[in-house]
Amino acid sequence: MNYPIYLDYAATTPVDKRVMETFLPYFTDHFGNSASRFHAFGWKAEEAVSIARQQVADLIDATEKEIVFTSGATESINLAIKGVFEGRQKTEKNHIITICTEHKAVLDTCHHLEKLGAEITYLTVDNQGNINLEELEKAIKNTTILVSVMAANNEIGVIHPLKKISEICKKNNILLHSDATQAIGKIPIDVNDLGIDLLSFSGHKIYAPKGVGVLYVRKKTNLIAQQDGGRHERNRRSGTLNVTGIVGIGKACEIAQSEMHEESKRVMILRDKLETEILSQIPDSQVNGDKNNRLPNISNISFRGLDGEQLLMSLNQIAVSNGSACNSASTEPSYVLKALDLDDDLAFSSVRFSLGRFTTETEIEIAIAHLKEIVAKTRIFF
Repeated sequence: MNYPIYLDYAATTPVDKRVMETFLPYFTDHFGNSASRFHAFGWKAEEAVSIARQQVADLIDATEKEIVFTSGATESINLAIKGVFEGRQKTEKNHIITICTEHKAVLDTCHHLEKLGAEITYLTVDNQGNINLEELEKAIKNTTILVSVMAANNEIGVIHPLKKISEICKKNNILLHSDATQAIGKIPIDVNDLGIDLLSFSGHKIYAPKGVGVLYVRKKTNLIAQQDGGRHERNRRSGTLNVTGIVGIGKACEIAQSEMHEESKRVMILRDKLETEILSQIPDSQVNGDKNNRLPNISNISFRGLDGEQLLMSLNQIAVSNGSACNSASTEPSYVLKALDLDDDLAFSSVRFSLGRFTTETEIEIAIAHLKEIVAKTRIFF
């Protein structure tokens, strides 16, 4: 099969060959269970997990004891939000604040907790995707236990001011959770500098395998486990550890720490080239979201007068999406773009381009030419 040019890195990333070379032996030669304490196979696996835990911790300036390995960001988010809610120590506090443009993993978790008696406030955003910190402060009650704000949005790339948010939280003795799935490896995330109490992310967004994720839990944070059956991960997440995936995400974090600055700078140049050429050569196109305060690799562009699904199906030379991979089955316009006050036509005609480590300038030039050609043909027949 001749695959198209891949510009959907925000959905998932290929495994970096350096990562693969590191974890492959743990499928075969070093296949032990890290919980096996009485033989060399278990010791080798335990050592590998310990190294990976430190690699992850180093990337976000945490300690290795604060790192919990999970199956992915969705599980990490569920564990963080539900775990804090259940750990209220029989208090009357039941209020959680989040944003209407969060990933569905956060929004659906909050909807679930509402059925269990939680009160959820969903903050709105402006037409650039930014929240109003004054609205956040006004939303806080004496029953508020948690604020959950993503580090960066998965559809438009806007970066939220976590440090300012954490200052508000600390002033009110409230925990801060952040879904950093899209931000990790693209921008620096220092949990101490930012004042984050819980942080979730996934391996497959940073060139590690699918099926492994991380939850950072600041020490002394009361968190109730959501899985029982062995008291693994300091009694926070039971289950046999995915040693292979953990080794992979550890190596991916090590690579990100050493190469993130240069990689993000290179990718940003390519993204800006893509946008500049599209906006100058294709009429009635616009970039959605804050164009200054965003991730270096994501560009969400609307093409007025086009059917977005028809456009995506016609773009056979490039692989892109119209938003979150988790919402790909929905026939509704993107709730993120609607929150920016885009009309249905513009929201339906949006395309998310997301670049990554292996994107080249030649690929961007081919993508621009192909997009220009397909948009012209599609608009004629629309």
